[in-house]
Amino acid sequence: MDGTDTDTLIAMVLSMLMVPQPETAVILDALVQCDGDAQASADLITARYNNDNSSSSVCGTKRKANSSDLTDWLTAESGPSSRKPPSFKKRANFHSKTPQKIIVPANSSGSSSKRPVNLMEVLQQTPPTKPSTLRLPPLTLSSPAIVAEHTPCTQHLSILPPELACKLFYSMVDLSRSWTRNRWWLFDRVVESPHRTSFFVRKYGTDECWHEAAQYWYNGRKTELPEVFPELMEAACDYVEKIVNEEMSKRDRFPLEWAGHKPGDQLWHANVAAANCYEGGKDSVGFHSDQLTYLGPYPTIASLSLGTSRTFRLREVVPLDESNKRHARTFNIPLPHNSLIIMHAATQESFKHSIPPQSALDLHQPLYPHPSRPSPPPQPTNCRINITFRFYRPDFNPKSTPKCKCDVPTILRADMKNRHDGRADRYWWTCYAGAENDGKGCDFWQVMDMKAECRGPTFGLLS
Repeated sequence: MDGTDTDTLIAMVLSMLMVPQPETAVILDALVQCDGDAQASADLITARYNNDNSSSSVCGTKRKANSSDLTDWLTAESGPSSRKPPSFKKRANFHSKTPQKIIVPANSSGSSSKRPVNLMEVLQQTPPTKPSTLRLPPLTLSSPAIVAEHTPCTQHLSILPPELACKLFYSMVDLSRSWTRNRWWLFDRVVESPHRTSFFVRKYGTDECWHEAAQYWYNGRKTELPEVFPELMEAACDYVEKIVNEEMSKRDRFPLEWAGHKPGDQLWHANVAAANCYEGGKDSVGFHSDQLTYLGPYPTIASLSLGTSRTFRLREVVPLDESNKRHARTFNIPLPHNSLIIMHAATQESFKHSIPPQSALDLHQPLYPHPSRPSPPPQPTNCRINITFRFYRPDFNPKSTPKCKCDVPTILRADMKNRHDGRADRYWWTCYAGAENDGKGCDFWQVMDMKAECRGPTFGLLS
């Protein structure tokens, strides 16, 4: 031999062969006999393969004298002289110890008919036992009509007078300087929200109930008493309520959804609001569904966007009994300045939403100067203000919230994985003390029972 390594010699021989691939031992034997000459070894193996007058071992199997070339064993001859295809291993399965056969069905007279065998039928892989489900790419919903077609949400553009929208944006940006990034325990470590946030409560006379409820608005963790709606937020809320109630009047009610104390009552009114500031493309919030502790089942949430346009992302939670039939699809909804997205009933039970990071932003150019700073002219900004107006139900007031073994209020969640016909069948109260107690909570878990817990319009009046 000339010093070429064995693996290279074997590869050279295989590349020169025009017959089915033999076992490695056969190639090594030929190389020894031919003193390492790859071409001579390939010729020797080919000669052995074509020599049908003996039953010598080729490719590690015994065969009869039946074929002179590859074409013959791909075609079955009829009559008594018909040949069986040799038991050579297929090239794709040469490691298999079991000979692979091509079966030619017999005709009505008992003899096999002459027909070519489809080589792809022989070599094709066994189809998977479990059919694969189609994964759909993300879909951008670029208009209110398309949003309503694909999601349980509606989008409304330019809902506030332009000057009011601009003034409210400036006011919220100024207030956001004192807002904080929420922190809580998750998997034995403290995590921090990648955006600043605050909470506001709408003042109704001297009733302090919603102030108390608002203290537990974020992840079940108690916060400072919230501020009341600023004057500009109060003005914007009137427009939002009008649009929300108009949309809700077009929709059927879910069995556990709030429908007012008596016919003719306003279906929805905002009594609290969460405000978020996203400054730059890195500020974001991950996929989540809003807690239902004070919202109750099938809530409606109205989200107002001001400033830089950001993408609002929705993804359905596929029920367990449908998980082998389809995958969840992601929907991207651009939210421009002065637009409203209404998450209608069943959104929190069936979808999760997020504001993803964005590598590039279109800066927002305010139309009007800052009320307290008329000069210099308005400058472009990368800031987005989001105000989510919510209705805390009177039958889910803080006094009725069960406490867990940690002696803190529980949170209410929907069973998103076991929905039927788009509806959640079960809600439960669960401990969330771990959000503030070094990640340590208890195993409290209790199914919500509307009747036993005296919830619903009849029991919702506050004393």
